[in-house]
Amino acid sequence: MITISVKDSAGVLLAQAAHKEEAMLRIDREYQTGDTIVIESDTAHLWVQMDMTLLPGEVYLPNGTMTWPIPEGEHRLAYCPVAFLGSRHIVTARAMTDAEVSVRRNIARNPSDLRGDTDFYPHCTANVETRGESCFAARNVVDGMRHSDYHGEWPFQSWGIGAREDAWCLLDFGRDVTIDEMALTLRADFPHDAYWVSGHVVLSDGAEMAYDLEKTGDRQFIPLGAHTVRWIRLERMQKSDDPSAFPALIEWEVFGRG
Repeated sequence: MITISVKDSAGVLLAQAAHKEEAMLRIDREYQTGDTIVIESDTAHLWVQMDMTLLPGEVYLPNGTMTWPIPEGEHRLAYCPVAFLGSRHIVTARAMTDAEVSVRRNIARNPSDLRGDTDFYPHCTANVETRGESCFAARNVVDGMRHSDYHGEWPFQSWGIGAREDAWCLLDFGRDVTIDEMALTLRADFPHDAYWVSGHVVLSDGAEMAYDLEKTGDRQFIPLGAHTVRWIRLERMQKSDDPSAFPALIEWEVFGRG
């Protein structure tokens, strides 16, 4: 059974929908501060869409619950300008099939990822986000969007490092997965942007490898070999000699199964 609930800041239930395979909720209300969507499921792998302006995508619920506060204020800058607005909203969640879970795909993609702690995965975190602004948050690199020729608000949200040389970004899958390749899309708002010429990727199984990058806004594919991991981390990235101090990452894709 899958149940979608919307609760206000006091925990009062505002709307609810349930179905054994695919729950579809409509709520006729302008979202208020503190409103939260809660999805409960006896299936860990779900395909969800939290707002019509967000891309749908898969999530993994290790404890059967997904808690999703409606983004507000500055947090909305990483989303479509009309996201979460208006007096009618829909949220959908369906159980993924065994075939969908076992097929090779981009298992990093999670348009529903949020900043801060979450109870669902995949989830991206970092040791720095430029000026603490949402449009430069780590979660942006798994939102499924690869518009790379500008910077700032949606649809050009990225992970920005605030010129830190020790920046790292970690992707937690929430369970063991088997991976074999990743792709990085660098932000390419040149000459505003610089870019990374190289970096290292560290895997939770103890493996690590170096990779090289080029000055382009296209996806750059990096073979990883076969590994079973819980998490993967980008670190030790070397900036180009461009005068700009602003390399940034638009999207991080990781291909595998699980």
